[in-house]
Amino acid sequence: MILDALNKKIETSICSLYNEKIPSKFFQFSRTKTDFEGDYTIIIFPFLSFSKKNLELTAIDISESIKKLDEISSVNIVGGFLNFNLSDEFFSKLLELSFEAKNFGMKLVTKSSETTLIEFSSPNTNKPLHLGHIRNNLLGNAISNIFNASGHNVKKVQVINDRGIHVCKSMLAWLKYGNGKTPSSENIKGDLFVGSFYVLFEKILKEEKNKINDKNIVPNILKEAQELLVKWEKRDPEVIDLWRKMNEWVYEGMNETYKKLGITFDKNYYESDTYLDGKSIVNEFLLKNTFFKKNDNSIWVDLNEYNLDEKLLLRSDGTAVYMTQDIGTAFKRYEDFSFDNMIYVTGSEQIYHFQTLFKILEKIGCNWSKKCSHLSYGMVDLPSGKMKSREGAVVDADDLILKMRNESLKLIQSSNKFDDFDKEEIRELSKIVGDGALKYFILKVDAKKNMLFNPAESIDFNGNTGPFIQYTYARIQSILKRAESFKPCYVLNDSMHNLEKDLIKIIIDFPDCIKQCKLSLNPSLLANYIYLLAKTYNKLYQKVPILDGSKNEKFRLTISKKVSILIKKGMNILGIDVPNRM
Repeated sequence: MILDALNKKIETSICSLYNEKIPSKFFQFSRTKTDFEGDYTIIIFPFLSFSKKNLELTAIDISESIKKLDEISSVNIVGGFLNFNLSDEFFSKLLELSFEAKNFGMKLVTKSSETTLIEFSSPNTNKPLHLGHIRNNLLGNAISNIFNASGHNVKKVQVINDRGIHVCKSMLAWLKYGNGKTPSSENIKGDLFVGSFYVLFEKILKEEKNKINDKNIVPNILKEAQELLVKWEKRDPEVIDLWRKMNEWVYEGMNETYKKLGITFDKNYYESDTYLDGKSIVNEFLLKNTFFKKNDNSIWVDLNEYNLDEKLLLRSDGTAVYMTQDIGTAFKRYEDFSFDNMIYVTGSEQIYHFQTLFKILEKIGCNWSKKCSHLSYGMVDLPSGKMKSREGAVVDADDLILKMRNESLKLIQSSNKFDDFDKEEIRELSKIVGDGALKYFILKVDAKKNMLFNPAESIDFNGNTGPFIQYTYARIQSILKRAESFKPCYVLNDSMHNLEKDLIKIIIDFPDCIKQCKLSLNPSLLANYIYLLAKTYNKLYQKVPILDGSKNEKFRLTISKKVSILIKKGMNILGIDVPNRM
């Protein structure tokens, strides 16, 4: 933190005052609350044991000591707190340090960097990505970028759930009702095409169930799907060929969606591979008596020692469960990367699942299980009655992305601010603004909270939105372009405005913001930091002319430049583009 040097000076001053080597934990610095005068605050209470005086006299002694420092212009005492103001010259110095600091707030990846794997998305191959996947992907990508900005060697991975009864359902529906159609013949994305057959299967299954009075009778279409799964397990050539073909259709479609979202992966894992690894591991530790077999031949693990339940690992017929696959995938990843950290990004409904997985890995002697963690997130809902998909249940990611871009286009076309843009510029801008609105609105919410995504609220050039921040960035680019030339200037020829000080205080918080995002696995801290930066800059813009030929014009341009740099850097970490012109 840029203020560390000043904090050290204050510590030295107080230690000298009492002729004591006072431990750093006694020095509690914080930003002064907005209701009080001051930039930063020191809590006085910890020093009473050194001063041997009452609170008031201790505060007076400390204030007299630290106000001798050149960096401090004034101090005031409020009860047990000492608030102090920084000098204009020191604020200017802080701005200069933020400009001159190499990779300000970020660390370079080196050969000695920790390797951090981040798993997210993890789709099924029987349907397209949906609204829940959007939050998952945006969080996973942002966390990946935050760790990369923190100097980690990041590997983005996903496990694709490409096998199981859910996949066989779409395969069977296509065999029975597809009539040889393909995504190309129907001019439709492959994941949407395959997903339509999964929906068809579920519709027919529901109809068959309604005709059967006995719940113990398995509907014919479900029997056929189960038989298809058995054939897949036995590697029937025709079934395997169909499975590969339909999965490829899905991958092509999903990759289009990933491209729209700006999502890439360093490595894909497939359940059809890792479930076999998991079965081998389960059988290995059954022989070692780490796991146990029940009378029906199913294999379990007892986790009572960890205050968790017994967990099924292999069914009585020898087939795998999700946990089996996750065990196999974890082993494979550690074999591939020898990671220092492994973060799983999934919905909060899987908290118990991952607690169980990590304890199973610990129980079988994987010391690296302690390197695994789980970032869970809440549900995303939409306003009632809006954005329902064809089956009336789940919103496809592609539909939502398209809606956001179209809403952005309408907003741009209805404003006279964009009259000098040609059609291609309008199209590209509507894409950037629409995507930015979607991404920012989701990422500004703490991942652990459920959220309501309202498309109308997200596309607004005012308030805590992506478009507001994008517009602020473009505004600054326009200002810098109108300036004859720009070179950083830290010389003050007049007193500094309080809003300029506020901006510099926010600017120097950037490194700590990135650090806290990483420690808490919470990109919303960065999103709201960027909003505060943009909002404060707009206040300055409204109250103080930037290009007015005044004595401090060059200094204000320097602040403007730094604000724009951090907006772009922060938004890019969140996976959001900012346009140079709006």
